[in-house]
Amino acid sequence: MATKWAVRSHSMDHDIRLEDYLDDKLQTTADLESFDSLIASVEVQRSQLQSQLDDAVRELEEARRSAQDREGVLLNSITEFEALQRGIDARLKIVASSVAPDDAIRRLEGPVRQLHKIELAYDYVSLLQDVAYMRLEAQSHLPDDPKAALEPYTRLKQLGIRLRGLQASADGAATHVVEYVEAAAENLWAEMNNIMSREMEAVLKSRNWPRDVDPDGEMDPEWLQCFEKLVDLQVPEVLYSESVVTLLPFEVMATPFAQWFRFQFMGNNATSTPQSFGTFCIPQFISLIEKWEAFFRDNVGHILFSRFRDTAVGEMSVYLDPACALITAMLPVMREKIDTVVQEGLKNPQFLSSLMGQIMNMDDELRSTFNYDGGNQEQGWAGLASEVLDKHFDVWLGAEKEFALERFRAILNSSDGRTIDYDYSTNGKMKPTYGAVRMTDLLRTVTTQYERVRRFSYKLRFLIDIQLEILDEYHDRLKDSLDAYYSITSTIGRTLHGVTREQMAALEGTGAFETLCKVLGSADHVVATLKDWSNEEFFVTLWEDLQARARRNRDQETLAGGMSHEDVKDRISSAVGTDGDSGILFDETIAAYSFRRKTAEEYLVSALIDSHQKAFRPYLSKPQWTTISSDLNIDPSQLAITAELDEPLKILKRNLTFLASALSTAVYRRIWRIALEKLQDMLWSDVLLRQNFTTLGAAQFVRDLQAIFSLVDRHIPDGSQVLSTLQDGAQLLSLPVEANNDDDGGGGGSGIITLQQASDRIFTDNAEAKKTLADLDLEALTPANARKILQRRVEYSE
Repeated sequence: MATKWAVRSHSMDHDIRLEDYLDDKLQTTADLESFDSLIASVEVQRSQLQSQLDDAVRELEEARRSAQDREGVLLNSITEFEALQRGIDARLKIVASSVAPDDAIRRLEGPVRQLHKIELAYDYVSLLQDVAYMRLEAQSHLPDDPKAALEPYTRLKQLGIRLRGLQASADGAATHVVEYVEAAAENLWAEMNNIMSREMEAVLKSRNWPRDVDPDGEMDPEWLQCFEKLVDLQVPEVLYSESVVTLLPFEVMATPFAQWFRFQFMGNNATSTPQSFGTFCIPQFISLIEKWEAFFRDNVGHILFSRFRDTAVGEMSVYLDPACALITAMLPVMREKIDTVVQEGLKNPQFLSSLMGQIMNMDDELRSTFNYDGGNQEQGWAGLASEVLDKHFDVWLGAEKEFALERFRAILNSSDGRTIDYDYSTNGKMKPTYGAVRMTDLLRTVTTQYERVRRFSYKLRFLIDIQLEILDEYHDRLKDSLDAYYSITSTIGRTLHGVTREQMAALEGTGAFETLCKVLGSADHVVATLKDWSNEEFFVTLWEDLQARARRNRDQETLAGGMSHEDVKDRISSAVGTDGDSGILFDETIAAYSFRRKTAEEYLVSALIDSHQKAFRPYLSKPQWTTISSDLNIDPSQLAITAELDEPLKILKRNLTFLASALSTAVYRRIWRIALEKLQDMLWSDVLLRQNFTTLGAAQFVRDLQAIFSLVDRHIPDGSQVLSTLQDGAQLLSLPVEANNDDDGGGGGSGIITLQQASDRIFTDNAEAKKTLADLDLEALTPANARKILQRRVEYSE
């Protein structure tokens, strides 16, 4: 009813629309004829609309009922949840106020722990069973199939490795279990080796090895098969071991050799003494390897090659070369012998020194004869000597240092240690003292003692602690000698320290020269020797290693051998650790000796000049230069040498002869150039420009100079050229007063220029003076000097 009223009301609201509709449909009278069809159409539309309206009302009622149902369900769920929550809260309050759960947990802790222990015990027993099973399985395959035995052994080994890794992450727990498994693996490996070794021993025993075996013979198939089994068993160990492994077949076969070695050299025999180590023990050891070298290579070389050639150890001679494998097997007994002998050497340093040389010789022979590399392909075998030095290097260094210093001081104190060795080299070469030569020979011997040492720090210690210390001490000796010479010869030195008659007498004659030549020759010898050594392969390599280490360890306090960078720089070279290519190993030492050489050379020049000044002193004061002669054209070569020049000439000859025998040609000429220049200055200033000369006096002076020039040229080819200025001055001084009758006497012709003509031209002006000097071929003179010389002629002043 309500619905119908709603529809009616809605229809009344739309009467206007209905009127518009009818007006639209009934506009003409003709339209009334279709009124029925219009009514029918309207009725149909109404029915459709009514049907749609009824459907909408029905769906609305259903939606309302569904919403009411869902609301009721939701209310029920909320009610149930709240009831459940209240129940939970109540139970939580009861649980919170109750102690029953804690009591239950405490009662269960004991059984749970017991259960955990049972589980651990079960796992432990299972692990032990697995270990025992793998051990029995491996043993069951031996000695017939060693390769099959390796499989359970490998599993056991890997188990131990895995447990060790797990233990690290578990803070070191279950130590006994890990150790047990590792020990089981080691024991199993030892048992496997023993089983296979016993089989090899039985084979060897049946063949009476090595007594009845021909070194040139062949192994039979059974022997080779047993050998192959032992190698197959050891292949994994060889491949995965970080150190060199002795091959088991060689270890077994070398057992009789080791027994013989112990009997011969480690018993009570005469050959067992430490002193016979180098004469008997080492030669017999090498001989044993040489004897069986071909036997092993010919018989088992192919077996080793097939097992190891294409593996990670395929380049190591200790696994590929049977001779090297035999050496590896024999080294333990040699180490045992060396340890015994070294203990004796520690009590006797002299014996220790020779012993180290013997061990190094043996190491070198094993390397060179058998190409033994000790398993180190890159650097080679370090040798048994390195093993000894790692324990006793300081003792050996101390012994070598003591012997070297003792020998060095004996050289210095020898009767001929300070005597010049004139036979050391040919003429024209520096002559050192016997002491200097022996000292460098001693240093060379020290080098041979340590040049075969492998460790860099050991080499550096030998270089610095022994060789450089000896060089420094000898340098101080040379310095003291120069200081003593200076204190004797200098006014300050004599005033401060005084001087004895014996000291002055020692420097008389050639004594001063000899003293200085000893220092000069010795210092030069040391410098030359050190420079030669710096170019040798050993010292070049040592320098390169030092530079590389210094550059790499710049931030570290110590460089090597406990020495700091600064200590090494002070003792060796300031270039240590720099990035350039400059510097050599003996830089600082060479610089020190070069300075002493330079000082000695300067002192020698001064001594030579002083000797000439003293010798020429009477000659400089000779008053006979003004002697008049009636002959105005005097040939100087016909005159006798001035008597006061005899002694200076003897001194000059003595000095020239002595220094020529002690000095090299270059040093000799350099020293004499300076000395002759000073002699020229002295004769120039004290005779030529100070004295007055007549024609005879000038000719006499020329004759004296000719004697000096001739003497110098005999000892130094063309040496008188240093005196060219004095020679030209004497030639100008000795111009004749008048020309010979045979000459045309012209001033500008080809004849001789007279004193008067030369004077007139030279005093005209500088241009004319230079032209005149050129005509006279006096190139060393200046116009000013020429005028001074001409003024010394008595005839000019007249």
